[in-house]
Parts: sequence; structure tokens; C-alpha cells
Amino acid sequence: MYTPRLKDKFEKEIIKSMKDRFSYTTTMQVPRLKKICINQGLGKSLNDKKIIEKAINELTMISGQKSVPTSSRKDISNFKLRKGASIGVRVTLRKNNMYEFLDRLISVAIPRIRDFRGISKKGFDGRGNYTLGVKEQIIFPELNIDEITLLTGMNITFVTSANSNEEALELLKNFGLPFKK
Repeated sequence: MYTPRLKDKFEKEIIKSMKDRFSYTTTMQVPRLKKICINQGLGKSLNDKKIIEKAINELTMISGQKSVPTSSRKDISNFKLRKGASIGVRVTLRKNNMYEFLDRLISVAIPRIRDFRGISKKGFDGRGNYTLGVKEQIIFPELNIDEITLLTGMNITFVTSANSNEEALELLKNFGLPFKK
């Protein structure tokens, strides 16, 4: 049976190094990656509904899982926003899909970022979760650059079971995310 490369790496290498680093008594105390949430906000989509459809197709190709539109919760007259209007796209990856996406992100997409000098360590929330902002979706090789009409960014959130930022940082470093020194 097939298991993703990073899942094997987690089970064979990362658990051992995390136990040594933080002196956990059991393997169940080692923080795990629970899910990866990808969110794309599309404020320009209020006037054009095709933008949402294209974004759904793009995010589905990037993540390998069907994405869904997000809708607004309340009316905001200054933004000409109605309750229930589609304003973004999101997808939540778990288990094998999560590890496959993380592998492609680390090995293929991040190296394609222009003037890349490492990921900032400021994206932690204090509870062991990390959010990474991507400015352009064209860093993903699954997308054909000629078919993209609108360059949009996205937020990629790594949800871990870690209790602190330090534990989550060490976990994500072990997976191979290139943080700044």
C-alpha cells in the first residue's frame, strides 16, 4: 500500500528527533500535523461570478481535492457586500492529501518564488499553528500560466497538535519548510 514520502519521514525520523529534542516520554506526546487549510480571498468576485469558478478550479488543481466557495456572514454597505455573497475559496486537506500537498509545496512550489530568502517565523499564533502567505498562485506547477487571468494570493495554514510555537517550528523545520535563519 502506498504511503506519502513525508508521512514515512514523520514516522521514521521526525518522531525520534522530536522526542530527543523535547524529551517526550511517549510517541503520543510528539506534535503532529493535523490539517492544512488553504484559503483564497477574492474581493473582486462581487462583480464577476466567473472569478469564483476559476478560483475553485485552480485551487482544486493545486490541492488535489475539491475546493468550496466561502460566503460572507453579514452585510457591509461600505464594501457593497451582501450576506451570503461568495467572497473566496477554501479547501482543508487531511491525511494523505495533506502530506502530498506539503511535499509538493516544499520541493516544487516554494523554490519557484521570486527573490526567495526563506519563510518568516512570525506566522505562528501562539498555539502551535502557522500561517504562510503566498502572493501569487503561479508558483504551483499544476497551473498553466497562459490560462490565468487574475493573479491572486492565498493563505496556507498548518494546524498542528503542538502546545507552543517552538514545538511547531521544530516540527515544520523537520518536515523541510525553509525558515529564515
